[in-house]
Amino acid sequence: MAAAIGLREDYDAGALRALAKRAKDGPQARRLLALASIYDGALRSGAAENGGVGLQVIRDWVLRFNARGPDGLVDRKAPGQTPKLNDAHRAALMKMIEDGPTPAIHGVVR
Repeated sequence: MAAAIGLREDYDAGALRALAKRAKDGPQARRLLALASIYDGALRSGAAENGGVGLQVIRDWVLRFNARGPDGLVDRKAPGQTPKLNDAHRAALMKMIEDGPTPAIHGVVR
């Protein structure tokens, strides 16, 4: 079995608990508390149980925390699909909507 990835040395359990207490994001606070238990000497399986996740997720949290600190544990916004219309298409569509139907072409009457 491989050795566990260590946590950053510039934080400790008390600092993470204080950050979790002030966190506005609930999932970030849960992640911080799970990592604080690792700082306290708990096993990774215990931290996973505290966080309600599996060991792989704890490993991912440790990597994110080591790379970006507490801000790395905030949920990121998914990028989503790329838009199908470019700016020129959007402008043309807006113009068509603003101009409305032409009765002679579209056969629309009030």
